[in-house]
Amino acid sequence: MSAPSVYRLFHAGPLAAGALLRLDAESSHHALRVLRLAAGDTVEVFDGRGRRCAATLLDADPRGATVSAGEPVDARTESPLALGLAQALPAGDKMDWVVEKAVELGATAIQPLFSRRSVLRLDEARAAKRLAHWRRIAVAACMQCGRDVLPSIAEPMPIERWLARPGGPGWPASAPDPTASPAAAGDPQPLRLMLSPRGEAGLDAWPAPMTGAWLLAGPESGLDDAEEARAIATGWQPLRLGPRTLRTETAGLAALAALQARFGDF
Repeated sequence: MSAPSVYRLFHAGPLAAGALLRLDAESSHHALRVLRLAAGDTVEVFDGRGRRCAATLLDADPRGATVSAGEPVDARTESPLALGLAQALPAGDKMDWVVEKAVELGATAIQPLFSRRSVLRLDEARAAKRLAHWRRIAVAACMQCGRDVLPSIAEPMPIERWLARPGGPGWPASAPDPTASPAAAGDPQPLRLMLSPRGEAGLDAWPAPMTGAWLLAGPESGLDDAEEARAIATGWQPLRLGPRTLRTETAGLAALAALQARFGDF
């Protein structure tokens, strides 16, 4: 794909016409050292909560560049289908790929999970560093793909604890409100699909999810029997993606794309 005509930068604060916005060090470094922008260049700034505006770069301070904001407009790139991906942590840095592509595919929320068969093990300090890293990847992915709403990326937790949470998986405050439709009033829970080679039904087995959908993907060796049984007991339905066995970093992303194609905005 060709390079964007206007470069996009992230600013976590509110946007207002005529406001002088001081970018954080990361966005400033990206603008001035990576993109080689200079004072006077036009950029697009987004706030991660659904708004964007044209802006003019006023200085070249890589520690905190300042831009002058134009009139903000609301997001036009969010899918009408709220989608969550609960991903058991794969080995190495494969989760980086999963986060980046899930953002591009329109995921509303991403939940990293520890499962019994996960090869990757993280102590509290390393988990916090990985989480900060994944959130930076999400910002970069939004800059690249044109999204104005940052997906929620929750802290990693054991799958048993996540499945046991009261109310099941939910949505961040910035997510589309799928319950706004009167037709959804009797179906407050999102569709819960567990990716499993032992599943018998494909996506054509379910009608359009009125309150969005969550996907649960296991690690390289899949969820173990006890984890699958626990998921089914808490309302998750096994989903099989065709006759081929997909790798963990492929399965969840393929299912996101399929749901977008069938029920979303693809």
